[in-house]
Amino acid sequence: MKKRLFAVAAAALVPTLGLLIYNEVATRYKRYEELNIQAAASARLASSEIERILEGARSLLIAVAAIPSVNDLSGNGCTDTLNSVASRIDQTGAILLIDTQGKLVCDSQGHPAGTDFSDRSYVQQALKADDLVVGEYTISKLTGAPVLPVALPIRRDNKVVAVLGTGIRLPWLQQRINDRGVQKGGAVTIADRNGTILARVPFPERFVGTRIPDRFQALLTAKSSGTIEVMSQDGTERILGYEPITPARPLYVSAGLSTMEAFAEINRATWVGALTLLMSTLIAIFAAHWVGKYFILLPIDRIMGALERRRTGDLGARTGMSGTFELDILGRSLDTLLDQINQQSLALEETDQKRALLARELTHRVKNTLTIISALARQTFREQRAAAETFNERVKALSGAYDLMLSGAGHSTDLKTLVTKALQPYADLADERCHVDGPHLEITPEMALGLSLIIHELMTNAIKYGALSNETGHIDIGWQVARDNAVFTWHERGGPPVVPPAEEGFGSKLIRNALPTDSTTKVRVDYLPKGLRFILVLAPKTVSA
Repeated sequence: MKKRLFAVAAAALVPTLGLLIYNEVATRYKRYEELNIQAAASARLASSEIERILEGARSLLIAVAAIPSVNDLSGNGCTDTLNSVASRIDQTGAILLIDTQGKLVCDSQGHPAGTDFSDRSYVQQALKADDLVVGEYTISKLTGAPVLPVALPIRRDNKVVAVLGTGIRLPWLQQRINDRGVQKGGAVTIADRNGTILARVPFPERFVGTRIPDRFQALLTAKSSGTIEVMSQDGTERILGYEPITPARPLYVSAGLSTMEAFAEINRATWVGALTLLMSTLIAIFAAHWVGKYFILLPIDRIMGALERRRTGDLGARTGMSGTFELDILGRSLDTLLDQINQQSLALEETDQKRALLARELTHRVKNTLTIISALARQTFREQRAAAETFNERVKALSGAYDLMLSGAGHSTDLKTLVTKALQPYADLADERCHVDGPHLEITPEMALGLSLIIHELMTNAIKYGALSNETGHIDIGWQVARDNAVFTWHERGGPPVVPPAEEGFGSKLIRNALPTDSTTKVRVDYLPKGLRFILVLAPKTVSA
């Protein structure tokens, strides 16, 4: 019972658990979608910032290239002019003017002309380009500082005559990223086309100048922008929005949002919900235990105890329950019912005593009547002693059947007991040459009376004409139960050859009329050459297994 009560309590909590799980899944799915949108937006915003920086560098170089002292490539006043411009701009390092041979013409820091820059890839690219060229992570040959070089070709008559270049200082670029602000646990990465990191938040000191891991290299040249869930190099799980390198966007930019931080509020809500559910479960279990014990289990134990004492013979067993709870009312009703049963039992006992007295009186009167009938038969058939003895034997069989029926006080009779009692008058002959076999089967008093007469008649005929009329014959008596019917068989074997009677005799009429009138009770007599076979199919209502 306790298990059932706990099951009811659990069933009451299932909808709450289902709702909690549904809200949890829905909230997390929605938050995950929001994170992807935010990460993609952050990457686009950071990429736009880089584009503005590069556009600023382009504008600077275009303006410087238009200055006569720079444009004429003579070197006269070039250093002073470039120094004047560079000193006013924080984002760049030295500004360089390089001829088509890759040799330094002048720079903002006054280094001697002729320094060879032909080994710098951005110089070679600028000599072939039409517009601004953005290089890769570079250590400046003049300052020794890490920079992102940019270069612009100077043209005359549609021909490149020199390259004007500068470097965006990476510390300055890092500061710009820091100034933008990054969410707690978030990250921003800027890398060149080789995957070398130019700026990074957080931990720039660990990652600037290193390459992006191979597992992320494919993002640099992806076909389009997107988002991905990754475990970052710093060990933080993030949703990463990325902007790959394109002809119009020479640098890779990514922005990541920490899933742990993003789901922190949801996780707190989940813990609160789980703890609430746990408390509810504990309360429900306690309530099921307490309510079940005091309002269900104990009352049921009192009711079952009273019934068990009553079953073992304690007629005074009562629940003694007096409360207003439903089971208390049931207990009081049971007490009332037990009182009524006691009263009815007393009345029934008195009735049984009267019935038993009447049954004994009836038995006495019936046996007296049969005795008188036997005496009358002997007086009437004094000259026909054989007929008188046959009639007397039939009356004895009837008397024995009445004894058996009345000893059962009107209840059903065991078939094996009936057959055994019916064969008793034939003593050793029946014991030695009659084989009786069959399962336990109860038959009605009416069927017992008729079957007793039939067995006596069959036995008499077997002794006179059948299997018991010689020294070798025997009789198999048996019955079987099939579904609701019972089949009784009497099969004689080893006697003289059987000859069917020319007409129905008194014995055949007795067999046919001795049974209760019932269309479902069937009798068949087969006069087989090797021995008579009698089959009786008992109707369902005349037997009980």
